[in-house]
Amino acid sequence: MKKFLILLLISPLTSIAQNPYLPKILSMQERAEVIDNWLKERVETVLPEIMNRSGIDMWIVIAREYNEDPVIKTLLPATWQSARRTTMLIAYNPGNGKSLETFGMSRYNTGELFKTIWNKEEQPDQWKALADMIADKDPQKIGINKSGNFALADGISATHHDMLMNVLPKKYQSRVVSAENVAIGWLETRTESEMRVYQNIVRIAHQIIAEGFSEKVIQPGITTTNDVVWWYRDRIRQLGFTAWFHPSVSIQRKDPESFDHLRSFSERPEQQIIYPGDLLHVDFGITYLRLNTDTQQHAYVLKSGETSVPNFLKDAFKKGSRVQNILTSNFKTGRSGNEILKATLDQCKSEEIKGVIYTHPIGYHGHAAGPTIGLWDQQGGVPGKGDYPLYPKTAHSIELNAGVYLEEWGKEIRIMLEEDAYFDGQGVRYIDGRQTEIMTIPRILYPNSRN
Repeated sequence: MKKFLILLLISPLTSIAQNPYLPKILSMQERAEVIDNWLKERVETVLPEIMNRSGIDMWIVIAREYNEDPVIKTLLPATWQSARRTTMLIAYNPGNGKSLETFGMSRYNTGELFKTIWNKEEQPDQWKALADMIADKDPQKIGINKSGNFALADGISATHHDMLMNVLPKKYQSRVVSAENVAIGWLETRTESEMRVYQNIVRIAHQIIAEGFSEKVIQPGITTTNDVVWWYRDRIRQLGFTAWFHPSVSIQRKDPESFDHLRSFSERPEQQIIYPGDLLHVDFGITYLRLNTDTQQHAYVLKSGETSVPNFLKDAFKKGSRVQNILTSNFKTGRSGNEILKATLDQCKSEEIKGVIYTHPIGYHGHAAGPTIGLWDQQGGVPGKGDYPLYPKTAHSIELNAGVYLEEWGKEIRIMLEEDAYFDGQGVRYIDGRQTEIMTIPRILYPNSRN
């Protein structure tokens, strides 16, 4: 494991535009070793802590091939792409200081951590074997992935729920509870080993964004936003990653078109030609080593004779950065997403900043497990997911925008930013820094050379 971490770690990136080198990208075999080592560490350290915190002594995850529980892939070894037949994974906490027990109740061994204990020759009925195991362990709370608030914790199908309840004696039926807090806690908690590497994963995403927002890809007057989008998709695949959502590239410019949230988030024009004077925006994410990124940044297309971003756009960008600072200053352990949202919006209002917050956790999923801090169309709070508390050792996409009126353009624009960050319980740090100034197309490496 250590040799792969050493290969992944390089010195912090001071300027994406000045560093053309991507961090080392692991082979598929190397990736599998890292993933399996992380999984072993997480099952031994994270899972017992989360089960103790939740008061659930048995957690059962059940999935059927092609009808996957969102959690199950995070528990399977790297060589498993999905469940096979009906896959049952069980974690049991015997208490009294004893180690967590993990095993499978499936036809196939699901790796070293969840070796099956079901002998089909002795007990042909898989569900009866599960019930017998439960009676033998005699858990007080049997957690299953059923949740009205979180899709990620609602993975058991109605069929499997009914089959489980039908096979259990009444004594144990009454002990079946929602494992929402176990599932969410397992998914949202990041280990130190993961965070050492997460920095480079986010760095890779930053550098791909910078490459796409450059003269290498964009020829003003010819290149369209759709051209850039598909360049990003191709580049992601060339490097051996996947995209967990289709990227988007949009334009704000000096024209009569006003900003509209609905148009920006779900009804974007698919193809616009990029011209000098345009303010570009990208929304971009990759998946690597089972971890995801989610980033939004800006670039400005220089007009003839310009050597930097106009000051009025620089000032607007500072407003967005200020909203980031306000939001992350309100991250406190135990606060709900809705409480963080309200405190942030109240402070923005007091500073006369027009902020909109729609921040979410990041990790095993793009829109991941944990507290939702606003949605773009729900600034008064998000019932359910917004009521979940903030825990330490969690990662979040700091996603938001700031509305700024530009006299020079005669309209309001939005500085739309998103950067991945880590909350350690004391404060927030950006996993690989954040955009602090608007990129230029083309890059100005020698700003005085045109004088």
